[in-house]
Amino acid sequence: MTLQSCFTYHSAERMGCHLVLISVIMINTYHSSVASPPPPLPPRQSQLFIQPQAPSASHSKNLFRSLLAVVVLHFLLTLGGFAFLYYTGRMEKPLSEASSSSRALARMIVAKRIRNQESPSGYLQWDMKHSVRSNVNYYHSSWLTVLQPGDYLVFSRVSFSKADPKRPLASAVKLKRGASSKETVAMQAYCSLNGSVSIPRLCTASLVEVMTLETGNQLSLWVQDLSLVDYSETATSFGMYKL
Repeated sequence: MTLQSCFTYHSAERMGCHLVLISVIMINTYHSSVASPPPPLPPRQSQLFIQPQAPSASHSKNLFRSLLAVVVLHFLLTLGGFAFLYYTGRMEKPLSEASSSSRALARMIVAKRIRNQESPSGYLQWDMKHSVRSNVNYYHSSWLTVLQPGDYLVFSRVSFSKADPKRPLASAVKLKRGASSKETVAMQAYCSLNGSVSIPRLCTASLVEVMTLETGNQLSLWVQDLSLVDYSETATSFGMYKL
């Protein structure tokens, strides 16, 4: 049955023919839609594989040189930082350490008495190996020579282990304005031992004074009888400290 043959029929037959043709067209459309495969889906992004290009030799060399320059620069900066901290730490000392190393001072340790001295009185001598001095010189193991002018705290302590039956025990700090000048008494102290001679006793003559000294001035500690002095390190001492 064709479309032309349908037009030759009467109206009723023509209506039936039209229905048959519509059915045939729908069936053909269904078969054609079922038979045709669906369009392929586009590939997913994760399935795409782009082969990387191999870097050129010049690019690898430039990258290596850049990394090497960064490493060398980091090493130089680290080394410079350690050197800066080291020299800064040496130059920036604590205040107490810097002041003690630059300020003039002396703490003298008494030396043992020399037995063959003609006069009982005289100047105490100092053990230069164990004494402490900074910016203070010495002269003939008895005199301290001032190198920096200024105000000094001068102190002395002399302990006597024996008494003098005729006079009190005395010690004096003597001053000379120069090596060839005559000495003068700057400070003087006394002490006495009373009681039985059989019981050992001690007395100490102490002196503390602030003195204004000039460069080249000399100080020494004098006692009236060297044989009566206690020569222990903690019993007899002499020193000065610049204020």
